Amino acid sequence: MKKLLLILGILFVSYSVAFSQNCAENALEVQPSLPVETRKDFEAKLDEARKQFEKSPNESESIIWLGRRTAYLGKYKEAIKIFTNGIEKFPTDARFYRHRGHRFITLRCFGDAIKDFESAAKLVKGKADEIEPDGLPNARNIPTGTLQSNIFYHLGLAYYLKGDFKRALKAYRKAEKVSANPDMLVATTHWLYMTLRRLGKEKEARKAIEPIKDNLDIIENADYYKLVKIYRGTLKTEELLKEMGAESKTLSNASLGYGLGNWFLYNDGKGEAVKIFREITNGNQWASFGYIAAEAELKRLSKSQVVS
Repeated sequence: MKKLLLILGILFVSYSVAFSQNCAENALEVQPSLPVETRKDFEAKLDEARKQFEKSPNESESIIWLGRRTAYLGKYKEAIKIFTNGIEKFPTDARFYRHRGHRFITLRCFGDAIKDFESAAKLVKGKADEIEPDGLPNARNIPTGTLQSNIFYHLGLAYYLKGDFKRALKAYRKAEKVSANPDMLVATTHWLYMTLRRLGKEKEARKAIEPIKDNLDIIENADYYKLVKIYRGTLKTEELLKEMGAESKTLSNASLGYGLGNWFLYNDGKGEAVKIFREITNGNQWASFGYIAAEAELKRLSKSQVVS
């Protein structure tokens, strides 16, 4: 039995390494625009992670943090190779698939991301969830994500970006079940609502946002909270547009802009939606989910001849 499990593990790793090569290797990689002090901080922490890895090259934690710190500086392809190395050493550790899948999304390799998150989901099935430590701590230094909520959240996102809204819905329903705090619940609900609206399930969409009240204690997902308030009718689109300004050069604007553009898209405002999506993709937040989603929408709309 042990021999059989070892053979299956080797086959699983071989498959997971093979499917990850072509898209990532050929993908565009854009470095993030970081303030000087932020870049210095990221580089210092990457240096620490590298030293720890050199000390303990066969420990899962040192490999994971080397990969994460590498990705924060925009070296996404290198990070993917690091996580692949982790998978080769620890084929049953879901964290490597979760983090590699995230970076596949960054490089627009949605199919590979889906495979990684589906693998991660199988590996955590029946297990207790665990807090996922933050590499970029929020203002209160309180992690808001868990391994399982992040797996299903990002799986839903990968399907959503690919335009497979039915499978995205299934993933977000699973993410909803393990979104145990207001921040994760707001983030999941935002994407769940948009997915339901894209599927024409308006009644279900309204029901999905009912648990999101106006007095939640939100630590880091304030943008998604504002968007859910738009969906609930407690915040006006004009107020949000004013807050965003004319440009989308911040992560906040890319996130808010995509949600707002999508709101116009499924409320018969395609022209306004396209205008917002173009503003986002003219900005410098290439790696943000809002930018990637706006980019994907413009491609879909172009194919359907909505965009002139």
